[in-house]
Amino acid sequence: MRSLEELAKIREEAIKKVDIRCEREGTRVVVGMATCGISAGARPVLMALLEEVKVRNLTEVTVSQTGCIGVCRLEPIVEVYKPGEEKVTYVEMTPEKAKKVIAEHIVNGKVVDEYTIGAAK
Repeated sequence: MRSLEELAKIREEAIKKVDIRCEREGTRVVVGMATCGISAGARPVLMALLEEVKVRNLTEVTVSQTGCIGVCRLEPIVEVYKPGEEKVTYVEMTPEKAKKVIAEHIVNGKVVDEYTIGAAK
């Protein structure tokens, strides 16, 4: 670091990254991050969700993590909570699927049925 301005810029960027994970009104996207989820690839899914929310500037969307959701064989699991709607559970997620969920479900309001727990075999 060479100046206080540079330090302030680093601080501002860090706050923006953390702010996406803070609770607020609106849609909540929760990623199961227990050991089973992490070993199945939940961390890249979480990062893809955070990046997509940031890129699209979805200020009404919160991305957070939780422990075990309870269906280890279907990890990584992502749950979407939209106000006034039933929870949607997505299973066997990948970063690419996560981006589609943001585009289709969060932005356009269409559940991606083929990724849901109801479609899992």
